Amino acid sequence: MPNFSLRRLTVLLTAVVLLGALLGACSGGGDREDPLAADGEEVTLKFIFGGEKKAATDEVWAKVSEHVKAKGLNVKFDIRFVPFKEFKTKIQAMAAAGDRWDLNFDSNWLSYKEMASRGSYMALNELLPEYAPDLYAKYLEQGTLSSATRNGSIIGLPWTMKMNERPYVGWRSDLAEAAGIHRESDEVQTVEDLDELLHELKKAYPHANVTRTPPLALYLLREEWIDLAFYGLGFYLNDPNRTVQAIEQQPFYLESARMSKKWNDAKILSLDAPIDNESGAEQWRNGKILSTVTSHEWAYADPGFVDPAFRQQMSLLYPDKRFPNRTALANVLAINRNSDHPELVLRFLDMLETDRELYDLVQYGIKGKTYVLNGESAQFPEGMQYTTSNYLEWESGWAFWKPQFLRPTPVYPEGFWVKEAEFASLPINIKSPTDGLFISDESIKDELAARDELANNLGKPIEFGKAGDPELETERYARLQREDGKLDVIVAEVQRQVDEHIVGK
Repeated sequence: MPNFSLRRLTVLLTAVVLLGALLGACSGGGDREDPLAADGEEVTLKFIFGGEKKAATDEVWAKVSEHVKAKGLNVKFDIRFVPFKEFKTKIQAMAAAGDRWDLNFDSNWLSYKEMASRGSYMALNELLPEYAPDLYAKYLEQGTLSSATRNGSIIGLPWTMKMNERPYVGWRSDLAEAAGIHRESDEVQTVEDLDELLHELKKAYPHANVTRTPPLALYLLREEWIDLAFYGLGFYLNDPNRTVQAIEQQPFYLESARMSKKWNDAKILSLDAPIDNESGAEQWRNGKILSTVTSHEWAYADPGFVDPAFRQQMSLLYPDKRFPNRTALANVLAINRNSDHPELVLRFLDMLETDRELYDLVQYGIKGKTYVLNGESAQFPEGMQYTTSNYLEWESGWAFWKPQFLRPTPVYPEGFWVKEAEFASLPINIKSPTDGLFISDESIKDELAARDELANNLGKPIEFGKAGDPELETERYARLQREDGKLDVIVAEVQRQVDEHIVGK
């Protein structure tokens, strides 16, 4: 009798297990556990950020864990960093391999569009309002969720800042003054003004790298061209039809090619500019270039020069031209579609929306070790600066910026963020009509591959002034992009998607 009962019990338990597995599959949950059901069990959340990991990172996030545990969220954190020059390739490869992590940094200038279009990020329509109600309310107030919505699914958590990156030109004013080169503030407003200044700097410092930035972006600003960030396609703001065109077919492309050739021949453009992987910000900070093209943010923030004797002067280019504000996708947090713990991630992010002490921990670290308070300002501890910080100003922390909690820092002084938002609110700074547009390449992959090959082999040398005669090379490049018919196919498909996006808004 006992043996018979044991056999019956075994069969019954097996049936229960199989039924549970079947119900789990039917519910669409797959093998993802519900971490909230495991009351009292500590859960590790794996976060992946871009950049270099600072020395005190793990110690800081251990303190973050202590803080949220005291608030009822029983989690610890596994914090990993991927260098930015490897990030885009690596995060996509990890997603394709089905790797499991919980949250990662991303951006429209990194891999967000590719990851989103390939379904690598979890849809949060139901989870976000339930587990992060304060953050969700902020998004509704700002109207920014549309930027991170694809085919009706919310697949990203945008930052909540308001900024604009219209170009400023900057130059080393300490060196310019030493050479007798003088400009008033905002005197350099056009490409021609900049060309004159760069030649003067090169004459004064013939062996220096003057700039690594080719002029094409400045012509886009002058023409009020909306760059779709998709294989060199865009349209003019003053075109009511939003007619999609290819950049190399435009008259200003030839103008830019002429100027690039002029700068290359005069050795104004750094010889390594087309292949240099070091960021322009690092080169500017370290004194490796005499001029830079940057934004309102870095025109007024402290760049963290390695030598306190370095000084900069800035000038706003084409101040009468309209320019789109930064998209809410400029810095994004996204939850991996394979995350086992999205509810816990969202609860953590919601805490950051209202908990100042937690925010200070995440953004600035441990008081006395990674930062010190001077009034309300978070400063580097004695002996540290931007390049030697053990946590403060950590890379990818931008996605956690919250206007309600941001403190003044050595980089961003008192009142900085108020002025930044005011600048972005000027009438000349607008919201892009294609903000939040995801262009699918599914039906035009072959055509895009051919276009990309021509752009790398012919377009890039033209844009950096390293091709031959600008007229001949630009005409040849534009013709080859047109003549096989692939450009027409690409433009037609992108135009369809742009039109649908604008009508849908």
